[in-house]
Amino acid sequence: MKEQPKYDWTIKSENPWFKLDLVNTWEYKDLFFLLIKRDFIAFYKQTILGPLWFFIQPILTMIVFSFVFGKIGNISTNNLPKPLFYLPGIICWNYFAECILKNSTVFRDNANLFSKVYFPRIILPMSIVFSSMVRFFIQLFLFIVILVIYSFKGFQIHLSITILLIPYLLILMAALGQGLGLIISSLTTKYRDLALLVNFGVQLLMFSTTVTYPLSAAPNNFKFLIELNPMTTILETFRYAFLGQGTFSITAILYTTVTTIIIFLLGIILFNKVEKNFIDTI
Repeated sequence: MKEQPKYDWTIKSENPWFKLDLVNTWEYKDLFFLLIKRDFIAFYKQTILGPLWFFIQPILTMIVFSFVFGKIGNISTNNLPKPLFYLPGIICWNYFAECILKNSTVFRDNANLFSKVYFPRIILPMSIVFSSMVRFFIQLFLFIVILVIYSFKGFQIHLSITILLIPYLLILMAALGQGLGLIISSLTTKYRDLALLVNFGVQLLMFSTTVTYPLSAAPNNFKFLIELNPMTTILETFRYAFLGQGTFSITAILYTTVTTIIIFLLGIILFNKVEKNFIDTI
């Protein structure tokens, strides 16, 4: 029997299905913050109004929703002023949708960068989530300003202890958007036409949440399906924390947490699996 040769070094791929090496990732923190800065600046670069678009976009959307759903559709806002009802949903949904849309094309948009230099690939999708978070805080500040203005006009603010859940809700939105974005990006490396359906699908998904209507006004036949959407719980709890109106349930929070963890882990697993050879198929 032929003796097997002995080697001093053996080089092989060690990329388990689930790998989130935060220690190695932190060594590239300079690149991480540079990517966040790049995404943030690229949003308003070569625009006339610049950073003002961070405020204009949710305000214009709020005006359209107030007219279409509030005036024409006459959909209930739980006796809340229309700007205060629609803005929280718009702000949260914008952040969630942006995490999905940008992450869904992260392989395709950065193929040249991936092929030229090594760095932990997870940095790019993570930077998208955090750069979008900066925009979320800017728009959240806008909502708080409008809330204060309405309080001077006589609107009574009903803040509750659930406002302490806002950071947790933000983590849930980030993880949910990251997970779904990674799942879609992993699939689009082979099935490019899927990317064409993402924008349309995200728009449809918005109507399965309580962005434009309260959960109490949802049709009874579809209410259960709407409650199954994790973003519904996040939006309802967000409104309840700031406005005292909405549906708050510990059971719903637990369901959303478990669902988010499953989706996030699935996204990481698929990302690590596709990362091995995506550069050959993209």
